[in-house]
Amino acid sequence: MKQIALTCSGHTRPVVHLDFSGLTECGYFLISACKDGKPMLRMGDTGDWVGTFEGHKGAVWGVALNESATLAASGAADFTGKIWNAVTGEEVHSLQHNHIVKTVAFSHDSQYLVTGSNEKLVRVFDLNSEGKALESYAGHAGAVKRALFCRNEKCVISCADDKSLRLWDRSSGQEVSRVEFSSHPNGLELSKDGTILTVTYGHCTAFYEMDTLKQLKEITMPTLVSSASLHPDKHIFVCGGEDFKMYKYDYITGNEIESFKGHFGPVHSVSFSPDGELYASGSEDGTLRLWQTTVGKTYGLWKCTEPTDLNNSTTATSTGAATTTVPTAVTAVTTTNTATATAAVNCATPAEVTAN
Repeated sequence: MKQIALTCSGHTRPVVHLDFSGLTECGYFLISACKDGKPMLRMGDTGDWVGTFEGHKGAVWGVALNESATLAASGAADFTGKIWNAVTGEEVHSLQHNHIVKTVAFSHDSQYLVTGSNEKLVRVFDLNSEGKALESYAGHAGAVKRALFCRNEKCVISCADDKSLRLWDRSSGQEVSRVEFSSHPNGLELSKDGTILTVTYGHCTAFYEMDTLKQLKEITMPTLVSSASLHPDKHIFVCGGEDFKMYKYDYITGNEIESFKGHFGPVHSVSFSPDGELYASGSEDGTLRLWQTTVGKTYGLWKCTEPTDLNNSTTATSTGAATTTVPTAVTAVTTTNTATATAAVNCATPAEVTAN
């Protein structure tokens, strides 16, 4: 069957980063960072627009959602990292930096936020004390691209334009390990269980054991790769980069399973949903796309129909649009930023999130 992606429009400039929440009683959610300066929150399984966080005065480079989808974070070219109430859309904290903030990430308990910036610094903020910076790690010789909590929150790991990956011990404040690369690392992702680190650089996607930083495998891609994501079950991974294509690989063998084009520009960010049923991509073309992990499975807005029913398979959806029948017996709908979805936690439409 042919892969039919759901296209999520609404942004006006390149989409440079994505992040999913964990599974909540209302499903799961997806946030996107864009150079238009307006992070967007969507339902993760359908791409339906929930709201837009307005307040930044520059391009947004990194975003994050906490596990319960109650808080969102964004880092931008206005030298701030912002914390948002993801239910109401209200700004909770504005964390001042001295240069562009490229990356943000929550601790598992949502008590702390780590940021990385063009100051070449990694910082940790306490969200229970008016966003006070508790920790600062200096050592990178280039702009920090990504930073994450790891090893049960006892450490922070970061990658930067100095072609290095560095592990910082939070108790001592010292760098405890380093990995050097032949080119700038672009993507950094920790597996759902916290045991495997995925790094992209040049034409390569590499996987490391988080406890030891021992490289498990390195796979060469047919293009410069910007981002990769490992399935929660660790049997496949997906990646995207400069040639506009999405690639799916067998993690165990390292063999390419399939590739397909849908975006009209380089792919900047990819991520699996928390249940592994789909993965999202963000591109230079200003769109997000949602792709099925198992093509043909009925899930979200994808409906699998019997071939004999194709002539009668135009169906209304919750967005008010009709599904498009395709000859593979799979139907899908293109989502836009005009759909209204339920908010996190209490399933009520957010009152304060700015609507387009």
